[in-house]
Amino acid sequence: MTHPEKHPAKSGAQLLIDSLKEQGVDILFGYPGGAIMPVYDVLPGSGLKHILGRHEQGCAMAAIGYARATGKVGTCIATSGPGATNLVTGIADAYLDSVPIVCITGQVPSDLMGTDAFQEVDIYGITLPIVKHSYIVRDPADIPGMIAEAYYIAGEGRPGPVLIDLPKDVANATTEERHRWRPYPKVKPEMGSSEHIKICEDMIRAAKKPLFYIGGGIAQGSGVQELRALVERTEIPVVSTLKGLGAMPSDHPHFLGMLGMHGLKAANFAVQEADLLIVAGARFDDRATGKLDTFAPKAKIIHMDIDIAEINKLRKVDIWLEGSLKKNLAALNPGKSSADDWRELCYGRRNEFAWGYEAAQNQVESGGVYAPKLLHDLTRRAPENAIITSDVGQHQMWTAQHCYFDDPNDHISSGGLGTMGFGVPAGLGAQLGCPERTVITVSGDGSIMMNIQELATLNRYQIPLKIVLLDNGVLGMVRQWQEVFFDENYSEVDLYDNPDFAALARAFQIDAFTVTKQDEVDAGIDKLLAAKTPILMHVKISPSENVWPLVPPGRSNADMMER
Repeated sequence: MTHPEKHPAKSGAQLLIDSLKEQGVDILFGYPGGAIMPVYDVLPGSGLKHILGRHEQGCAMAAIGYARATGKVGTCIATSGPGATNLVTGIADAYLDSVPIVCITGQVPSDLMGTDAFQEVDIYGITLPIVKHSYIVRDPADIPGMIAEAYYIAGEGRPGPVLIDLPKDVANATTEERHRWRPYPKVKPEMGSSEHIKICEDMIRAAKKPLFYIGGGIAQGSGVQELRALVERTEIPVVSTLKGLGAMPSDHPHFLGMLGMHGLKAANFAVQEADLLIVAGARFDDRATGKLDTFAPKAKIIHMDIDIAEINKLRKVDIWLEGSLKKNLAALNPGKSSADDWRELCYGRRNEFAWGYEAAQNQVESGGVYAPKLLHDLTRRAPENAIITSDVGQHQMWTAQHCYFDDPNDHISSGGLGTMGFGVPAGLGAQLGCPERTVITVSGDGSIMMNIQELATLNRYQIPLKIVLLDNGVLGMVRQWQEVFFDENYSEVDLYDNPDFAALARAFQIDAFTVTKQDEVDAGIDKLLAAKTPILMHVKISPSENVWPLVPPGRSNADMMER
């Protein structure tokens, strides 16, 4: 920071709004209150579109959905105390999934900080472990530079959330000064050395059973096209994490599917037998690896990641390429892999273990709805660039296993934190960020109740989100684990007293209908996709249907339980 410049006097609140506009912010997701009121006082007429959520957690998750769908930095705003603490789950979700958002919180006046004043919490301290960076504003003259730096930090390198805590007196104070902060030019990430590139190419050529293991970093590093080109050049099979889905089209001839706890059999078997893993933008998460010391036991490891802290964090690697995934993927050119027998084995297994939707449907009692088939059919009939957001539970895994994704930004799911209540607010954020695209939220009867108040937001702004609510009357994933691992001791999972969700949606003035039989599904999908306003399709499914395969905790990915 250098010497201040003189400008017309403005309040801290006005400087905040002006600075947001200078950063290209177009939408704020927020909820007003006492400490943040000076900002809301200058918001009308600013040109910024403010979306009034009905809970601050919904605002944070809407900002995440917006950021993930658009690739821009999302923005949410809340007051002090409970307003700020209600953002915490969303901030943690963004941190674990490396999503760029800026969270602005009001704070009590500076002279009251530390006195346990009304609606005071130390949100700076509370969020320190789950933000990429954070600020407390002490001088309104700092605001323009601070905002510029915050948006730069949120989006550069490995993205993440940034917190700005604004005391009320600083928001009200006027100043003619503007502190000039050091400039933050866009840094072009470096790539691995030519020597390391050559070693990687030699390892790929020598491998008899090579395999790509890709994660969410592919999309965040703008490396989708480079990955696809490298896969085409090498013809090496590919497996993906939950967040990596879509980096390879779901029906790509070299794609084996998602790996891990609920991964597909062809994918998990390939990982366990590979002699070389080419890991790009993935971090060896426990849900992907199963018991870590049994994961890919025969494989040498090439690891590419922009965050050097991920290298050798969980699995010792043979060589790494740090920096830009886009550049590293483009630089690798080992030629076509000679592993023809390996390809034949992998693709043969993919065909052998392909999902038998009709056979599975026939096992559903009384012609009921088989959720995996519904989701498969829905995404095959949806527009090509449709976005699917998902809540957390059995429906999340069915979405990952059975929906079609052509791009990683088509699939928005809470990965690292596994946040119930994520789907609807993330969906409305994605729809506002991409108004020209079809956005579908897949939720469950447990998850949707966590943030169901955001149906009011959908109605107020007529956001045409399409909600598929899979209702099995239980907390499905917990019930499944209690069945399999706790001797069918079903403890506190029965949601027998659920409301009539279609009637509840209509109470929010949202169109809704219920599907209970398989022969009603096609017409239901047609109605859902044709809607021009928000709509909810309430689907009743059996509480006994489980997600398969399932790798038990603490076991190898090869030890998959099946139906």
